[in-house]
Amino acid sequence: MQIFLARNNVQAGPYTLDQLNIMLTSGEVVLDDLIWHEGLDQWQRVGNLTNNQPYYRPAPIVSADTNDSIINNVTIFPEDSASTTGQDDKAVSLDRLYGKPERPAENAKNSKVDMTTNRQYTPNSNVSLNKSGAKKISDKDKVVGDVVLAPIMSRVLATALNGLLYVLAIFPLVMALTKMDVDYTKFQNIQDMDAAYQYSMTLMESIPSSTLMMSQAMVFGLFALQLVFITLRGQSLGKLITGIRVVDQTTHRLPSFTKLIGMRTLLLFIIYNLLFSFTSFLGFVVIIVHYYMASKSPENIGWHDKLAKTLVVKADSSQLVKKPKVK
Repeated sequence: MQIFLARNNVQAGPYTLDQLNIMLTSGEVVLDDLIWHEGLDQWQRVGNLTNNQPYYRPAPIVSADTNDSIINNVTIFPEDSASTTGQDDKAVSLDRLYGKPERPAENAKNSKVDMTTNRQYTPNSNVSLNKSGAKKISDKDKVVGDVVLAPIMSRVLATALNGLLYVLAIFPLVMALTKMDVDYTKFQNIQDMDAAYQYSMTLMESIPSSTLMMSQAMVFGLFALQLVFITLRGQSLGKLITGIRVVDQTTHRLPSFTKLIGMRTLLLFIIYNLLFSFTSFLGFVVIIVHYYMASKSPENIGWHDKLAKTLVVKADSSQLVKKPKVK
C-alpha cells in the first residue's frame, strides 16, 4: 500500500503502513494531517481514519500494485503554488515540510539513520527501503517531483520502434511494389499531384487483392493496438518496450483522453503525415527539432510536450493510480 500525506497543501510520500504508524507514534505525523491511499475516494483527516488514535489499521483492499518501494520525497504540485511560493515542482525534505530545521550534511554521517524519512535531501535522488526490487535512480537521471524523466535516447528509440512496426505492417505491400516496374519520377513533380495520385491508384489495382487485404489488416490492427495502449497506459508500443510513459505535467498521472489521443496522437499523426507527404526531409527536420528542444529543456520538454502539456517519464505503476486533489 502506498500512502500519501499532506499538510498546508504540501504533499508527501508515498509511505508504507508501518512507516505511517511509526511517524504517528513519534508525533511526526499528527491527527490533523490529511491522508490518501488507493481505496479512498478523497483526502481525509488522519484522525478520522484512526478514531483519533496514533495507530492506523486500514480495512483490507485489493490492489494490483504490489510495489512497496518508498520514494521518500515531498512534492509540491503546481496547484499548490499559492501557498508554496517559488517552489513549484520541487522536492523538499520531510523535516522542512513539518517545520523542523534540516540537519547539516557533515552531521548527518554521524547521526542515527531514521528509516522512516529522507532527512537529508539531495536533488535527483530517492531513497528506497525495499532492497529486493526497487528501481535505482542514477546520478544522470532527471527527477521532477515524484517522477523520473525519460532519457532522450529512450524516446528516440521508442519513436524508431514505432516506425519499424509500421514498416513491418506494410511489408507485404512493399514487397509487392518491388516486383513491379514503378516509375518514381511521376512522384517527384509536386505541382502535378493529381497525376501522381492517379498513377498510385493504377499501381494499387495491379497489386493482388490478397496482398492488399493482408497489409490493410496489419496496419489497422497496429493502429488499434497502439490506441488501446496509449489510452489505457499512456504508452505506445515503442514506449512500452523502452519502459517510458506519457504523464500529465501537473498531476504526474495518466493524462486525460483529450491530451493523449486528441493532442499527442491524432493531431501529431495528421501533422507528420502532411509533412512527410510534402517532403520526407521536412518531416525528419521537425522530429529532430522536437528532440533538440527536449534535450535543452530542464524537464525534457519538446514541442510535442508543450502542445499537450505532458511529460515523458520512466514508467511506474503508481502513475496509473488516479489521485484526488488536496482540498
